[in-house]
Amino acid sequence: MINIAASSYALAAIGFLALGLSVLSGWRGRAQRGTLSAACLATAAWAAALGLDAARQILWNTGTAALEVLRDGAWSLFLVALLGHWREESDGTAARLIFGRFHAPRPSLLAAGCVYLLVLAGVGAAHWNGDLLPVLGLPLLIGYVGLSVYGMLLVEQVYRNKTIEERWAIKFACLGIGGMFAYDFYMYSNALLFRKLSPDLWTARGFVNALTVPLLALSITRRKSWTTSFAVSRRVVFHSAALFGSAIYLLAMGSVGYYLRYVGGSWGTVMQTGFLFGAISLLGVILFSGTARSWLKVSISKHFFRYNYDYREEWMRFTRTLSERGPHLGERAIQALATLVESPGGTLWQRDAGGRFTVMASWQAPDTRVAEAANAPFCRFLESTQWVVDVDEYVERPDKYEGLALPDWLLDTPRRWLVVPLMLQEKLFGFVVLQRARSPLKLNWEIIDLLEIAGSQAASYLAQEDAANALMVARQFESFNRMSTFVVHDLKNLVAQLSLMNANAEKHKDNPEFQRDMLETLNHSVQKMKLLLQKLSRSENAEKPLPLAVDAVVRQALALKSAFEPHPQLLVEQAGLLVLADRERLERVLGHLIQNAIEATPRDGHVIIRVGPAAARGDAVEVEIADTGEGMTEEFIRERLFKPFDSTKSAGMGIGVFESREYITELGGALEVTSQPMLGTTFKVVLPLHRVAAAATIA
Repeated sequence: MINIAASSYALAAIGFLALGLSVLSGWRGRAQRGTLSAACLATAAWAAALGLDAARQILWNTGTAALEVLRDGAWSLFLVALLGHWREESDGTAARLIFGRFHAPRPSLLAAGCVYLLVLAGVGAAHWNGDLLPVLGLPLLIGYVGLSVYGMLLVEQVYRNKTIEERWAIKFACLGIGGMFAYDFYMYSNALLFRKLSPDLWTARGFVNALTVPLLALSITRRKSWTTSFAVSRRVVFHSAALFGSAIYLLAMGSVGYYLRYVGGSWGTVMQTGFLFGAISLLGVILFSGTARSWLKVSISKHFFRYNYDYREEWMRFTRTLSERGPHLGERAIQALATLVESPGGTLWQRDAGGRFTVMASWQAPDTRVAEAANAPFCRFLESTQWVVDVDEYVERPDKYEGLALPDWLLDTPRRWLVVPLMLQEKLFGFVVLQRARSPLKLNWEIIDLLEIAGSQAASYLAQEDAANALMVARQFESFNRMSTFVVHDLKNLVAQLSLMNANAEKHKDNPEFQRDMLETLNHSVQKMKLLLQKLSRSENAEKPLPLAVDAVVRQALALKSAFEPHPQLLVEQAGLLVLADRERLERVLGHLIQNAIEATPRDGHVIIRVGPAAARGDAVEVEIADTGEGMTEEFIRERLFKPFDSTKSAGMGIGVFESREYITELGGALEVTSQPMLGTTFKVVLPLHRVAAAATIA
């Protein structure tokens, strides 16, 4: 085994000596000649020393241990040289090693140098006999593990921050150097766990190092210079910090596991295994925790970067989220805004057909049925100031938001945090209420400005979608009008047929066969015209609106539904309530809603119509149509119920509910709907009350 070890390290020494002399002589360019040749020659000296020790059957001595520290330091210095150059900051501060936007100050490198010196000092104080000593051997091995982790982190930084072309040249060098550090990490971690260096791992170490020589040589032949100007993104820093933290955590847990095994007696191995499994499981939970990731991102932006955001990356992500296919655009807009401040969810408020702001979409947040009038003080404040409102700050210091009065529903909303206005051409298009961030985030001018700009961008996307939907509806109405042309053509054919029959009636009126044909033709024509009239029944009525008793209109609509089951039940709380409307159109609207309720309800169910004063408004009348039918989901109500030409019926045109809401809104009223799947649906028609007596008194 000793002869094999000597051969292993001798092979590594020859390979690195040849590579170091080639680089020192100027082979393939001058970039990093000094650091690379120093690292190769230091590795050659270290491998030669270990080969001599193996030939003399010496496992460890102070000189070879010190050379190993120098070897690790030389390769680390070479990797740092690949990362970037020293330069002065524009603001006159001390020289810093620039990693793109990540500023790694010189004291951090000095700290790494101090660690190397401490490990080097530990070499002189430690004693080695193949087993760990309880005082000095353990800290020394921990130091070696730390140097290996630091080397792997540097390799990761170098590779990540190269362009695609530069990675082609550098990847074999990163693979070779990273392999050396990774093997050392594995070997020393194994020694920490088992209190003894593995002879097989120690022997194979020379061959492993020798295999890296051709990888380094191949990288050198690919490019003369590896130096680049680059920028380390926040993502790189995030992953590097996570990797480094995981390595430190595992190192600490491994040390504790070793201690448990050392003091646990017969239970030591069981305690160590159970503890390490629990520690690794806890690490996995932390790494997959959204709160932990959010905290790490915020901490990195706060402590390592001048600005909180990498605007190029954030804007690309924001635009990509709004533009991608997937869920409702409103949900994507909320998600894009929430991600900027690490918020877990929110709700989007937009104007509805009645001009009020209601919830149009929600993302990982409970829905709310509250509506806010467009002329409410809260909405007027958002439109006039265009401010992002911090609800917590308003509660603590309302004087900072002079003239703002937050509505009660917002103060009572759980986890509410920010209100981001969506401005479009200096008008309030909507607003987003975001939930509190997963980790504490201090708002400053940069975050607020970004949210305001992002809100305007989201408003433009939402407005574009509304315009596209309006255009689609207009085209569908055009198609509907085109269909009317075919209906007129059918009427013309019917008129021609009836005219011909009328012309022959005087001549053949006594002919029984002609009489039979005439009756069949009349019956067919009547049925055909009824069908055409049903299609054209949505046309506008030219009559002027008149004061109508709502209960009388409802009774007339119910009279046409007497043949259907279940039979609707009418409850009139107050008769004689008047509204100003067109009788036929109002009857058609109420009849359509009643017909829908009957069709959605089984025969053993119930349909109840209530007529009376509106509970929320003293100057309005309310017609409530409640059924115990199939019900509808919130998503269906929000996205499909009032969408024209979208019907769930096989013979339906999908325009009835849309027309009903349009006419009720035209009268100054509102159509409200609440529903639960498998429990039923309730439509509320709220119309302004027409007071004939009051008007006559004033006159």
